[in-house]
Amino acid sequence: QVQLVEAGGGLVQDGGSLRLSCAASGRTYSLVAMAWFRQAPGKEREFVAAVNWNNNGPSYANSVKGRFFISRDNAKNTVYLQMSSLEPGDTATYYCAASRYYTGTAYSHYDFWGQGSQVTVSS
Repeated sequence: QVQLVEAGGGLVQDGGSLRLSCAASGRTYSLVAMAWFRQAPGKEREFVAAVNWNNNGPSYANSVKGRFFISRDNAKNTVYLQMSSLEPGDTATYYCAASRYYTGTAYSHYDFWGQGSQVTVSS
C-alpha cells in the first residue's frame, strides 16, 4: 500500500508561481512512476506531468511544457511540481498519482492518488 499526501496548493495571480509537493509513504519501493493530473470544473481529468524511474526524463503535457517542471527527491520519497507563469486556465484541482506497474499519461495506469490540491489563478 502507498499513501500520497499533497501540499502547496493555493491562490496566485496570473503570471505567478506555485510549487506542489507529494510525499509518498508505504511500499514506495514498488513504484515505477509518479505523475500529476488536474481537473477543472466541466472538464475531464488531464495529464500534466510524470516522472518514470527508469525513463530518460520527465514527460509533460503540451499545455504546460516549459512552464511546469516535475522533480523528485528520492531521499524524501517526494515529488514536486514547480509551476511558473501560471495562467487562469491552470486553475484546477491537482492530483498526485503513483503507479506500481505502468508508466505513461493515462490516468488508468495509476494505482494511488493524493487527496487533491486546489490551485486557483486569478486574472
